[in-house]
Amino acid sequence: MKTSATNRASSRAAPAHLRARVNMVRFLCVFMVCVGIGFSLLQASFSRPAVNGFTAILVKGSAFLVRIFGGHAVAQQSLLRNPLTGFAIAVEDTCNASNVVILLWAAVLAFPAGWGQKVKGIAIGTVLLHAVNLLRIISLFYLGQYSTAWFDFAHLYVWEGLMMVVTLVLFWAWVQDTAEAAPPA
Repeated sequence: MKTSATNRASSRAAPAHLRARVNMVRFLCVFMVCVGIGFSLLQASFSRPAVNGFTAILVKGSAFLVRIFGGHAVAQQSLLRNPLTGFAIAVEDTCNASNVVILLWAAVLAFPAGWGQKVKGIAIGTVLLHAVNLLRIISLFYLGQYSTAWFDFAHLYVWEGLMMVVTLVLFWAWVQDTAEAAPPA
């Protein structure tokens, strides 16, 4: 008698375990498809004017913030330049946070949640990523005028890693918020 009860309990547990595994595989597949589509669209020739235009706006915003806080900066398309020293940094595709935005969008779209929650996560996450990225660009602009070696280290290692961590934390926070907003099962 005990054996049949154990078998029934394990048969109920197996589908739940299997369901979790299927959900994980589904998430990974949808995530990878979304990442592929996102990066393909980013590199597509028809999207280049929009990407370049956004990057120019980002550089103008960075120059504006530098000037507000007493610094010297001018924007020239994707170039942020100090007119007094001539020092400049070029803001490229990955410097405009497009890579981490695509990763965040792919993760949110792949996660099993309602469309309202997904739109909220994408909107708030995108704004926060771009705010952190503005801080990144401005800090690198100042750091580059101080030391090329420190600029290279901060650009290639510190900020690259930090942007990924911020993206993961934003996704984690959104998942937590989504779980709390979901009705109990």
